[in-house]
Amino acid sequence: MEVAAAVILGIVQGLTEFLPISSSAHLIVLPWLFGWKPEGLAFDVVLHFGTALAVLAYFWSDWVRMARAVFRGLAEGRPFATPDRRLAWFLAVGTLPAMLAGIVFEDIVEDKLRSPLVTVITLIFFGFALYYAERRSKQTRHLQELVWTDAVCIGLSQAIALIPGVSRSGVTITAGMLRNCERKTAARFSFLLSTPVIVGAGLLECGRLFGQFQSANPSGPAPMPPVTLDWGVIAVGTLFAAVTGFLCIRYFLRYLESRSFTPFVVYRFALAAIILMYYIKYCLY
Repeated sequence: MEVAAAVILGIVQGLTEFLPISSSAHLIVLPWLFGWKPEGLAFDVVLHFGTALAVLAYFWSDWVRMARAVFRGLAEGRPFATPDRRLAWFLAVGTLPAMLAGIVFEDIVEDKLRSPLVTVITLIFFGFALYYAERRSKQTRHLQELVWTDAVCIGLSQAIALIPGVSRSGVTITAGMLRNCERKTAARFSFLLSTPVIVGAGLLECGRLFGQFQSANPSGPAPMPPVTLDWGVIAVGTLFAAVTGFLCIRYFLRYLESRSFTPFVVYRFALAAIILMYYIKYCLY
């Protein structure tokens, strides 16, 4: 993998992981447009680890504050007495559906649903869902007003994001707005909720890469061809994904203070049209 590809895909991943436009859809389109071959496991680590660093860095103080609140709550026997304590437990409950779905359905999604046509359908359908949610939502509820039902509903929606084209941020923001949350509140809860999943995926991919490296480069006779990793390229891709992701979170939350999701809905439809043309040209003929 060349450095230029690492830079471009790192930037794209950093943006699309947090904007409601689907990172998986872009990873289908870009290699097709530029004629790149799939980069394999090492590049998966770049994407997941970079965005994991971004979301951890941006929300680090929030997580530290919530962790302290949870320990104090348990020590006092009042685990839900403050907004930070409740929010931490809401995030824990909301994370469970996506984690369970990943364990149970990851292989099925990889084998059956990673196709351009599925991505086209999900981009359009969940684009309409986001547009409908914004028009229907009263947008009156703040982060401190969330309840258990919100955590469960938004958590269940995050599990759907395993399907390419859905967009983790898009579907969770949609669910939050259907619960009458403000745009910024829905996005902030979405990003906080994504933190355990993104960090877990990054650690999982790192573990897989390390296992592959160990199997192909054992201390004894090598049963497989040696695996060589271009650590410079991996570092560049990780850096660009992390920095871009951090800036994306920061400015997207500011954007939502006064502007709507309509441009992102239009973008999803345009991306679906591009992927459909790709599908018709290269998959049907």
